[in-house]
Amino acid sequence: MGELNRGERLQIMLTHAELRIVDTWRFAKRMPSRAAAIRELLKRGIAAEGFGEVQDGQKSKDFSVLSDDAAE
Repeated sequence: MGELNRGERLQIMLTHAELRIVDTWRFAKRMPSRAAAIRELLKRGIAAEGFGEVQDGQKSKDFSVLSDDAAE
């Protein structure tokens, strides 16, 4: 298999609850690493339908791994 060059690093901050959700999903899907799991989730999210454009003025804190109900 050819070598894959990932020259860019992306840093994100997650709460403990968000990280637990990502890790739970990762282990259930037998993903080899957190990075692989995050890339797969990004791929699935980009392919998903039903997400409209972001409203003006929304901030990073307005978006979470948790649903609005679970965050309360």
